[in-house]
Amino acid sequence: MLIQNPKLIPLHLVIRSPIIKSLIILKSFHKFIKITTMKYFITTLLFLLPFSIYGQQIIEENDSINIEKIKRFSLGARVGVPNIASINGELILPIAGNRISAYIDYGSFNFPIDETDIKTTYTEFGINFYFNTKGKGFYLSAGSGSLSTDYTFNNLEFDDGAGQIFTGKGSTDLNIKSTNLKLGLKTGGTFYFRLEAGFGFTSFPETLTFNASSNNITQSFTEETPSIPGVSSNGIVVGNIGLGFSF
Repeated sequence: MLIQNPKLIPLHLVIRSPIIKSLIILKSFHKFIKITTMKYFITTLLFLLPFSIYGQQIIEENDSINIEKIKRFSLGARVGVPNIASINGELILPIAGNRISAYIDYGSFNFPIDETDIKTTYTEFGINFYFNTKGKGFYLSAGSGSLSTDYTFNNLEFDDGAGQIFTGKGSTDLNIKSTNLKLGLKTGGTFYFRLEAGFGFTSFPETLTFNASSNNITQSFTEETPSIPGVSSNGIVVGNIGLGFSF
């Protein structure tokens, strides 16, 4: 919606500072998520794997002496795509031979990239179905995910059509809801390590609406959504690694 001002022609973005620049920032942000997450994958895996193996050996030795008890509640953290980083809780339910669990993930971040302020929130909840009766090992996961990202682009330049340049702001949001199907692996014991990979089925928006404002004038622009690594028209690649404690 355009707020009319009789003294000014409706604003247009200056060529040297177009909204396309914002789209590039948007694309680079999601590429940044993918690259950063993969670095977390590799670094965390290499760092934690020896500890996980050592801890698992101790736990298995203890379990050989005592009867193994089901640890029904797990609390930990994950890094991955699209959650970036999140807190995770899981509850093994006393049904179907302890094969079914309910889980929830939550993560929220605020950070700047160049002159863009980004706020992203990710939530996911669902169920896991374990192949054994001990609440560990391989499992299938089905859940509902929601990724909400708000972008505020600062110091954009506008032209009033008469040669005057104004500085203003622009904003847009990208909201993705998906049905996630994953294959996972979780180690047992008090300290656990978890790995998941799969695909999130969703309808990705074809356009983004930018709301720009400067000098008391507000105008909306619609641009095509840029291609984002790991995202197709049918869905998004999902994957994460995690660790935590079970009780």
